[in-house]
Amino acid sequence: MQVNSEPTTRNDPRAPAPEAAPRTRGRTAVVRHQLTEADAEKAAALRKMKALALALLVAMAVVFVVAFALQDEYPWLQYVRAAAEGGMVGALADWFAVTALFKYPMGIRIPHTAIIPRRKDQIGASLGEFVETNFLSEQVVQEKLASVNIARRAGEWLATPAGADRVAKEGAAVIRGAFRVLNDDDVQAVIEGMVRKHLLTPPWGPPVGRLAERIFHDGHHHALVDLLVDRAADWVDDNHETVSRLVSDRSPTWVPQFVDGLVGDKVYVEILKFVRAVQADPNHQVRRQIDTYLGDLARDLQHDPVMIARAEGIKAQVLGDPEVRELASRTWDTVKSALLGAVDDPDSDLTIKFKAAVRDFGSRLVTDPELAGKVNAWIGDAAGYLVRTYRSDIAGVITDTVARWDAEETSRKIELQVGRDLQYIRINGTVVGSLAGLAIFSVAHLVFG
Repeated sequence: MQVNSEPTTRNDPRAPAPEAAPRTRGRTAVVRHQLTEADAEKAAALRKMKALALALLVAMAVVFVVAFALQDEYPWLQYVRAAAEGGMVGALADWFAVTALFKYPMGIRIPHTAIIPRRKDQIGASLGEFVETNFLSEQVVQEKLASVNIARRAGEWLATPAGADRVAKEGAAVIRGAFRVLNDDDVQAVIEGMVRKHLLTPPWGPPVGRLAERIFHDGHHHALVDLLVDRAADWVDDNHETVSRLVSDRSPTWVPQFVDGLVGDKVYVEILKFVRAVQADPNHQVRRQIDTYLGDLARDLQHDPVMIARAEGIKAQVLGDPEVRELASRTWDTVKSALLGAVDDPDSDLTIKFKAAVRDFGSRLVTDPELAGKVNAWIGDAAGYLVRTYRSDIAGVITDTVARWDAEETSRKIELQVGRDLQYIRINGTVVGSLAGLAIFSVAHLVFG
């Protein structure tokens, strides 16, 4: 007698699935997995139920043999034989039915058996279609979301310090990740393009002129004029010697020095009087002339082609290509450094204000029914759109996943999930078969004697 040394774990639910690389059938990769701890517990329970069902079958067989052998001597054992016979028939029939779901009974390829391994892909497709039709319905999803009141639950969580901290932490991770992904040169090129498009390409003259005209019309420039006049008066008051020296340096050499001093003093006094007069009189002629000049300048910037061209020339000198590139680089570096520093520092103003804003928004979701209703409506609409647009793709995950499973492992997995309950069918079949056999024999005995 030869003993097969190969492990017989193919159909034994007790044996863990071997670790094997995914194999392919056609184009579909077949995936095998190891049994989990929960699967091992279910396998043990399944073995117990199978042993109980088998024990009942064996008990019925023993009772049948004994009753059949002694029924002539003890006629009442005919009823026991009939009950045991019916119990065996019911047990065997239900054993065949349960076994045919998962494998070929006794390894015999009987038609319409091993249903799950043979029709695994069709079962997966049917399951996916069932989920798509009955669960991935726009109305079903929206009604469920409406009953959950996601906005209120989210608001209660966001209003807590832990919730706000979590959102801030995840937001910081998103910002850091975005900065790692973004290329500095590309971002600088975008900023440079925006500067050229919105700052350099439009002419400066007309908008600057319109802004200046409004400023001059409202008199906002008077404060600047006052500041300039005050500074001029202070300078003249503090620089008597400078003014006198300027006069003497420009006088003819033949003029006596004392005359230069007198003239310098006189010029200084007149300049000081003039500046003080402009400083003291808001309606001084010089101030009015400054207002007139500035008003004419604002109008020329809007309508005079020569002045507009001069403004464009100044713009080109101030913001040429090197300056624009440097501006874009500095802007991006500043924004990047500031944001990274702020998100990495839990005590930064940005982080503190962001957390406060999150908590405030969460509190509003709880206390403001109108806002919560809008948020729930947005969530429902978004979920409805996703289900309406991608329901087939979502359900296809089930079909594709089942298609990748190994047929034998799929059968074993399903048997682990429902096999223990199916063994009750065998037990019930044994009991019902016994009662049916007894009832049939009793009726026949009564009718035919």
